[in-house]
Amino acid sequence: MSEHEQYLAEKEKIDQLLSEGYNIYHAVENLDGAFVEFFHLKSGTKKTLHIRTANARKYFSSIFIQQKSS
Repeated sequence: MSEHEQYLAEKEKIDQLLSEGYNIYHAVENLDGAFVEFFHLKSGTKKTLHIRTANARKYFSSIFIQQKSS
């Protein structure tokens, strides 16, 4: 899988969780990528995604900043 295809797959997973009502709760970055925790307010459930591509990391970071500022 090319890096662009991997980015699109990771972006799709992020978008899916956001459309289900999850918000980005916490992120931990390391040399292997980022572990992004999503939290659903109504159900109280958490889900974690391992984001590896740089573009997907930029994508979730911009969403996280938007959520924090609103």
